[in-house]
Amino acid sequence: MTNEEIVRRYCEAQSRRDIATSEALRHPGWTCEWPQSGERVTSSAAMRAIAEQYPGGGWRARERRLTGSHDEFVLTPAGTIARIAGAGGVWTAEWVDRYPDGRDWYVIDVLELLDGRVLRETTYWAPVFEAPAWRREWVELMDDGER
Repeated sequence: MTNEEIVRRYCEAQSRRDIATSEALRHPGWTCEWPQSGERVTSSAAMRAIAEQYPGGGWRARERRLTGSHDEFVLTPAGTIARIAGAGGVWTAEWVDRYPDGRDWYVIDVLELLDGRVLRETTYWAPVFEAPAWRREWVELMDDGER
């Protein structure tokens, strides 16, 4: 699988709350950091427990965008194809999560890969809010389908 395929599969598993697939795509040294709350999840077992114990039954996620660089390969002087180390190893996933209380939050997940698995995940959350009236003359409002 390419790095893009790995990340896409991981994100799809996360959005379906498919814990087994998510765990299979994580590197043994996987960690997940939540800088806003100052927390670090240090094992898939801990993340499983968090998902299973989530108040109200958990969240529903919809992927907005997945960005990163594709795997890069070069032709060596000997005529063999070599992968450039580190290429395409950092991806960003944008989500809209709906929580049990009905509120939507935008989520940014930065995913770092190593050896074809997710090694490090850093997640940021931001609530949905109305655009302030004072800057309306300089902006174009997005419709709900774009948000």
